[in-house]
Amino acid sequence: MAKREQARRSRSLLLRRVRALLAGGLVLGVGAAATLAAWTDQEHTTATFTAGTFGIVGATDGTTFTEHASSGQAAALSFQVTPGAMAPGDTVYAPFSVRTTASSVAGQATLGAATENGTGLGAFLQYGVAVITGTTCNATTFAAAPKIVATGSSLTTGATAAQQLQAAAGNVVTYCFAVTMPATTGNAAQGQTVTARWTVNAQSVT
Repeated sequence: MAKREQARRSRSLLLRRVRALLAGGLVLGVGAAATLAAWTDQEHTTATFTAGTFGIVGATDGTTFTEHASSGQAAALSFQVTPGAMAPGDTVYAPFSVRTTASSVAGQATLGAATENGTGLGAFLQYGVAVITGTTCNATTFAAAPKIVATGSSLTTGATAAQQLQAAAGNVVTYCFAVTMPATTGNAAQGQTVTARWTVNAQSVT
């Protein structure tokens, strides 16, 4: 009887071990099937960046714009002086226009004056600068426009306010210069000359 019971227990233990092994095999089988079914895919992206450019050009007639990159290439302002030389009480006018180039980003411009403007006849002259609408620069348009250099300033005075320049030649800024020889100018000014120079300093803005 004891032998039968021992045999029964042995068979039962063996059966449990077989079942455990089969169960383990099933788990392994499921795991292998999941690994084989793990498909993958990818998405890629890229970008190319190009730096913009900034530049301005100028014109004395408001139409024919070109670059005047140095003092040696400076545009000559066309002041109408009659009979060809200034006398006490005279005021003469001339425009100068600037804009950005066709491929330029936006920016701003500030008018500067050279210190050499105060030499020779420049020591006796006074001037002012207005930002006008259009390109007609005369006593009427000058008087009506906002001033960036006050009337009666020395020729060495630059502007303190900047003018906005739109990108890609989007707008034109025209400066109207008014240069005066005061009526009280004495004999010491006779026969003197000066080559005055102004610079439009521009920079890009964001």
